[in-house]
Formats: sequence, C-alpha cells, structure tokens
Amino acid sequence: MDKEEGLSIVIPAYNEAEAIGPVLEQLRTTMDEAGLPYEILVVDDGSQDNTAEVAKTMGVRVLRHPQNRGYGAALKTGIRQAAYDLIAITDADGTYPNNRIPALYALAVVGEYDMVVGARTGDEVHIPLLRRPAKWVLTRLANYLARAHIPDLNSGLRLFRRDVVEEFMPYLPSGFSFTTTLTLALLTNEYRVCYEPISYYRRTGKSKINPIRDTLNFTGLILRTVMYFAPLRVLLPISGALLLLALAILVGSILFTDQVMDVTVIVITMTALQIAALALVADLIEKQR
Repeated sequence: MDKEEGLSIVIPAYNEAEAIGPVLEQLRTTMDEAGLPYEILVVDDGSQDNTAEVAKTMGVRVLRHPQNRGYGAALKTGIRQAAYDLIAITDADGTYPNNRIPALYALAVVGEYDMVVGARTGDEVHIPLLRRPAKWVLTRLANYLARAHIPDLNSGLRLFRRDVVEEFMPYLPSGFSFTTTLTLALLTNEYRVCYEPISYYRRTGKSKINPIRDTLNFTGLILRTVMYFAPLRVLLPISGALLLLALAILVGSILFTDQVMDVTVIVITMTALQIAALALVADLIEKQR
C-alpha cells in the first residue's frame, strides 16, 4: 500500500542516554524548519541505562527490544514500523550532522535515487586514526568487487526507499555490518546510489566498535556479500591467478631446471578450472534467484 509523502527517521540506540536528548532536540528543530511531514522512531536495543526514557520525554516514537540484538536488528525493527516510504537512518551518539537530512531527502526525491548516502568526506571528519588504515583497505576492496566508486562504505547517515531495502531484508545482518551489506547489495544489483559529502563529529560516550574484530568481520562480509550477488567478481580472478601461476611454474621449470614440474602444473591448472566452473555455477544460481 502506498504511503503519503514524508520521511521516517529511524535511530537505533544502545546505552545512549547521555547523547540522545540533544540529538533528538536538534533533529526535531531541523525537520520542523524544513516543513516536511516526518516521524522519528527511536529503537532502544536493550539499553541498560535510561535511553528509552530520555527519548520518550522528547515526544518521539520509542520501540524497545527486551535485550540487545544488534545495530542491524534495531534498524530492521524501525524500518518495518515506519509510516513513510522514504526512510532516513542516523546514530544516537551525535556524530552525524542531522541538519543535512532535508538535503538528502531533496536529493532522493529530485534525483529519483534509491539511496542517498551521507559520505564522511566533508570539511570536518573525525575518524580515529586506528580505524583509518583498515577503512581505506576495506573501501578499496569493496570498490574493486562492486565495480563502483564508494566514497563511504558504511556511513550511518543515509536515506533510502523502503521497498528497495525490504527486497534485501532477509540478507541484511543484525550487527554493525548492516550498512555495508546494504551498500554492496544495491550497487551489485545496479540500483541508483548517490553520495553527498558530510562532516563527522567526535562521538558522545564510548564507541562500541572493536577495530580488529570488526575489521576482520567486515572483510569477510564484503567477500560473502559480493559472492552472493556477483560471484564471478570473486572467483574468476582467483581462477585466473592460479592459471598464471601454473604457466609461470611451467615456463620457469623449463628454463631453469632439468625437470618439468608437470605434476604441480597439472594440479594447479585443475584447481583453477574447478574454481572457474564453480564460479559459473554460482553465477547461474544467482541469476535464477
């Protein structure tokens, strides 16, 4: 059923009692000044402090998980309960410039984009130095696998069309990797995605991200997601690299040794061909799905 024009803003929150009050106050002021029909949904993800109570005093809808289920799970709850077709998400810790949400809304409507991402490439961006090398590597890997330029892979400030996200809802994880998976899913399926530069501020309170653990998880996630939606982009390069390795061993053994390493070359070549065959089968399954 079509919903009236407007914007649902979903905010997942876990132990953010210190920050969520000012965030909601600024957000309501911004949206009131913009004159758009809107609603704000705070999804309290099993907080152990009074996050939900603070949010309720601000006059917004509050949905509660009885226990902590994860960032992505909170977003899914909010998306399912949203009143409007266009949905924006942001964080409760004060890191994102929520006054830019009306601009993201205008981009989505005028440009007819399926998703508009606030890319953290603006004038004031505070990303801890410890996280920057891993972020750079992961973004380059995602760019290669998705065959697209991705200024910000996992920004938590973005706006999207509800029906597009619902199409991928069964594949979107319940943890922090929700936004990364959503980005890759839309790009590998050729949806229209736009990036708008924004600032990114120092958060209020303690971050819940573990740099080492989450970097490893994100790497595996990128590979799994692209394997699911575009398996040829992962498997064919591996097959090609093995064939080149087999050729190099063959030529090297002929030129520099007294004996051709035929067994090694055959084993590597057969492995490469098996991976290529697996890639074609996986691609066929994906196309049928």
